[in-house]
Amino acid sequence: MNTKSIVVAAFALISSVALANEPGNPRVVVISQKQSGTFKVIYEGEKTGNVQMNISNAAGKVIFSETIKGVDGFIRPVNFMGMEPGEYSIEVIDAKGKQIQKVTYVNENVVKNVHVAKIADEGKYLLAVANQDAEQINVKIFDGTNQLVHNENLTVSGNLGLVYNLKNVTGTPTFEVTDKTGNVRTITTKK
Repeated sequence: MNTKSIVVAAFALISSVALANEPGNPRVVVISQKQSGTFKVIYEGEKTGNVQMNISNAAGKVIFSETIKGVDGFIRPVNFMGMEPGEYSIEVIDAKGKQIQKVTYVNENVVKNVHVAKIADEGKYLLAVANQDAEQINVKIFDGTNQLVHNENLTVSGNLGLVYNLKNVTGTPTFEVTDKTGNVRTITTKK
């Protein structure tokens, strides 16, 4: 796991964050964002000082550490894209002590964004893959007796649409799409 894979996006330092909190106690909140793998770390302290933020994996190994100097609060986006799926700890340390929030990163895979549709022409099928980043996939097509009739590796960068002519395939074709992490999506078509 490469610590440089964590991309800490540009951040905005703020003088205070409006959070419900007991006076004198620092507060840390981690909020999941709409984009998979991104979180927003919000910190509000009692007074201006140095704050350290550490991110550790499930084994307790620190994979990212940063000291933010002279602040009494901040909002920091953190991106786990490219990291191993699993549980991570986000630790914020200031003069009053430390607080730890746990997050779970689940890698969204390209396999869930796959669709197969029969085209009006006899025996032709459209394979559509929707993806945001470059991703390696494997496409296998089986005939009605589960015999492999096509096997290819593809690099998907953005959206992809391919038309397959399966006119000479016996029975109902089945598409099996596998991503680089081994996730498989099987789609049985209608003849």
